[in-house]
Amino acid sequence: MPKKMRRVLGIDPGLANTGWGIIDWNGNKFSLVKYGVIETAASEIHGTRLLSIYSRLCAVIDEYKPTEAAMETLYFAKNQTSAMAVAEARGVATLCLAQHDIPLGEYKPNQIKQAVTGSGAADKELVERYVKLLLGLEVVPQPDHAADALAGAITHINFSSPAFSS
Repeated sequence: MPKKMRRVLGIDPGLANTGWGIIDWNGNKFSLVKYGVIETAASEIHGTRLLSIYSRLCAVIDEYKPTEAAMETLYFAKNQTSAMAVAEARGVATLCLAQHDIPLGEYKPNQIKQAVTGSGAADKELVERYVKLLLGLEVVPQPDHAADALAGAITHINFSSPAFSS
């Protein structure tokens, strides 16, 4: 029986830059569909920035029609102000996914590192190099927010595919 192709949207939320990346999984191979970054300017009104993230992410979903999504869980670092902005961006992304009836997998940073590189202690550059290798790309996807989103999508497939389960 042929395996069903899956299309997964990875999201790396942020108020200034929300990375997104879409990959297909056909049961034994990753294929890059598209990636990008939704940018908002600090000079814009806060609510307008969130609305921009929401509407542009909805447009990505409408164009590429992913059936699943992945996002990194929120962790609180030293800068609580930026953590709040990321939480708000996560909120609008989660709302957009829910309105499109797209199930969301959420993963801790070390789970993403482990799923992509085999080491939960991998640094950002190593994760980006593995994303490039796993997707068969000539160069590392840029900017890094897009690469992070693609790493999330790869993680979702790795965590939810029987072939990767032990």
